[in-house]
Amino acid sequence: MAKIPVTVLTGFLGAGKTTLLNRVLSENHGRRFAVIVNEFGEIGIDNDLVVDADEEIFTMNNGCVCCTVRGDLIRILSGLLKRRDFDGILLETTGLADPSPIIQTFFMDDDVREATALDSVVTVVDALHFPAQVERSREAVEQVVYADLVVLNKADLVDEKTLADMETRIRRLNPQVEVLRTTRCDLPLDKLLGRDSFDLNRLLFLAPGFMAGEDSHTHDDAVRSVSLTLPGPVDAACFQNFLGSYLAERGENVYRCKGIVEAAGQAQRLVFQGVHMLLEMSWGVPWKDGEERTSRAVFIGRDLDREELSAGLRACLAAGAKA
Repeated sequence: MAKIPVTVLTGFLGAGKTTLLNRVLSENHGRRFAVIVNEFGEIGIDNDLVVDADEEIFTMNNGCVCCTVRGDLIRILSGLLKRRDFDGILLETTGLADPSPIIQTFFMDDDVREATALDSVVTVVDALHFPAQVERSREAVEQVVYADLVVLNKADLVDEKTLADMETRIRRLNPQVEVLRTTRCDLPLDKLLGRDSFDLNRLLFLAPGFMAGEDSHTHDDAVRSVSLTLPGPVDAACFQNFLGSYLAERGENVYRCKGIVEAAGQAQRLVFQGVHMLLEMSWGVPWKDGEERTSRAVFIGRDLDREELSAGLRACLAAGAKA
């Protein structure tokens, strides 16, 4: 029986992994995928940011697949392998994931190893924020080291010299990796899918103890997620002003923020995504008839103050929603 190809999409917080996943699911390539999405916070946001495709989305929240929810990954994979009603598996990791334990999963679990083939480890790199990320995060470095394709994303936000410097830095970490420059992950899908480029021997050469699990992984305890829900619709202008001011003041410590919010008087979801001081807000798909309009927000960063964030967001509730 043919093995099912698996593509791992990784990259630091806010680099563009979900954008890349949406590109795969939106284009007409004739293949059907099972999609597994892992998030760091206890409230899932990414699942709702994935395009409304036919694919079934499996989510793993409140933990990182490289650490606490690895057993969940094996259980999801085991269930999928009994069905086999798809052509491949796309696994999007959290932005804080070390790829090595995830890769090990596809070789150390007998059933998973027999039924799947790790096709590629693709790392999305934020061209604007990568230098700072590799300085403070071991995960940002390892995501590049274990990749066979680096998508150097947000190329439109930096100049040619900066891009060239980024490529040099990436190749110092991983001399054999292919690097593609993109804006909003606009790469041809034949560069991403069916690569058959994952090479376990290369990793064993780099780290002889790789398969023995000698490279134990821990996260920086100062980095945490704050997940919040709001009891009613917000005033969109107030909400945008608060986020803009908050990120301008505290953005250095905010690695990622994202949310889906009900805006007063609007039929569409208000979607926000931020990386450090950059904030992007847009109107998403309309709320469905009868759907519970729950406003959710997740902030991931260093030394975040839950009470400050909660008070700031609640101050933006529309008139009549403030209890």
